[in-house]
Amino acid sequence: MSLATIMYAGLTRPTRPVNALVLMGGGARTAYQVGVLKALGSMLSLQPNAASAFPFQVLVGTSAGALNVAYLAGTATAGLQAFEQLSQFWGRLHCDAVFRLNVSPWVRFSRLVAALSLWRNTRIHGAILDNMPLVDTLHHAVSLQGIEDALQSKAIDAVAVTASSYTSGVHWTFCHTARDRQQESWNRPGRRSEFQPLTIEHLMASSAIPFLFPSTPLWVDGRREFFGDGSMRQVSPLSPAMHLGAHRILVVGVGQPERSGFIGGGNGATQPTMGGIAGHAMASVFHDTLQADVEQAQRVTRTLQQLPREVAAVMPYRSVEVLSIQPSQSLDALAQAHAHELPGSVRRALGGLGALKGGGGALASYLLFEPGFIQALVSLGEQDAYARKEELLAFLHGGTA
Repeated sequence: MSLATIMYAGLTRPTRPVNALVLMGGGARTAYQVGVLKALGSMLSLQPNAASAFPFQVLVGTSAGALNVAYLAGTATAGLQAFEQLSQFWGRLHCDAVFRLNVSPWVRFSRLVAALSLWRNTRIHGAILDNMPLVDTLHHAVSLQGIEDALQSKAIDAVAVTASSYTSGVHWTFCHTARDRQQESWNRPGRRSEFQPLTIEHLMASSAIPFLFPSTPLWVDGRREFFGDGSMRQVSPLSPAMHLGAHRILVVGVGQPERSGFIGGGNGATQPTMGGIAGHAMASVFHDTLQADVEQAQRVTRTLQQLPREVAAVMPYRSVEVLSIQPSQSLDALAQAHAHELPGSVRRALGGLGALKGGGGALASYLLFEPGFIQALVSLGEQDAYARKEELLAFLHGGTA
């Protein structure tokens, strides 16, 4: 996170404390976020004199996290019930609602046949997988009118999703408020924003996992550019929330507490498999920048809080509390136990390439939109949230986290 971002955020003075929710990307792994939020909704509803209003004013999402954010924004007028509705949506998901892969049954016996089959899919769809089923799923699940209603009724203040331009290399954040034309965009090296109504195309662009899903065209600066997953080149995932006026940011990622031993086969001396390398590459795309950004934001906040009040009052900075939640258990290992749930075509193709051996669970975890794996992730998210119940409630109510 740049110092310029913190200074800009400090110049934004909302009339009330603003809670932001930042959801990171990770394909099917983001079902973990659903469990955290479902538990949070239950906690808040059981508080004395509990309010039923939606607890976040700013929603920021990347990749599959952007899909969760858009769904929540479209149901925010339902208050805490929005979290339960998101859980029900994920409970109905299957892989065939997200992607298709048509390959010959012979791919399981030959890496050459598997490679040729995947190359053919890439020529047809621009990527290994056809994600047109996701377009239909989002059109039915995400209420764009619901987002407008939530903004106009002030159930939320802003919703934003991020995507990375293959055309220019710029990382864009597309923001939507009730007054887009009055908002001032930001422009930082390699990062820009634009205020406009969100569409299904924005969500498809943000969630276009490199190589797996095809790029999506969007219009920016009066020209068409092609976009892929917003997790690529995302050097400052907390920045949009700060620009949009957040005082407190709850960020839910899906990174690993420790993954090196699992990928290396246990003792670190075994040569990694193709599945292990692919999983490591995916982890690098989705998770490597979050913790550093969180730590920097927390460090700046601690510094500001230690300054004399009269000094802090005249400085162009604003204290922003950040609380981060990530899985307490390995999602790679969890996915390995559920890899058999993948559609037969995907198992055959990845198996034919040797990509499900060794640390292949890491790669499978991004594609396992199946009930067994999803429910395991939701349960883990609930467990982790309840383990930090007091911390979460104090954070959202303005206490120290």
